[in-house]
Amino acid sequence: QVQLVESGGGLVQAGGSLRLSCAASGRTLGLYSMGWFRQAPGKEREFVAAISWRGRTTAYADSVKGRFTISRDNAKNTVDLQINSLKPEDTAVYYCARAKVVGYVGEKSDEYDTWGQGTQITVSS
Repeated sequence: QVQLVESGGGLVQAGGSLRLSCAASGRTLGLYSMGWFRQAPGKEREFVAAISWRGRTTAYADSVKGRFTISRDNAKNTVDLQINSLKPEDTAVYYCARAKVVGYVGEKSDEYDTWGQGTQITVSS
């Protein structure tokens, strides 16, 4: 069974950048798409970005398009999220997740069955 561990979160000023990384262990990410989600205090978890297993297909939430970039390195078993132009409303715990079904690249959290423990991003204004 694959385990996912996120890293790279922190406290940053608005306008700054961070790069999150999700490392898989136990098993490879295989043919599965990967996604990033986030959950702010008092809010439901929301979709951020997803990427197909070859990286040819990506999807982003409207709120992050143009600022966030998802990528993966299957040789290293990692999935990264480059975050630029951070805003206070980006403050949340960020989670990576592996899709249940090969080929799914989308925003439904129910379609992901393996989750990391999350990494906190706090953006100060």
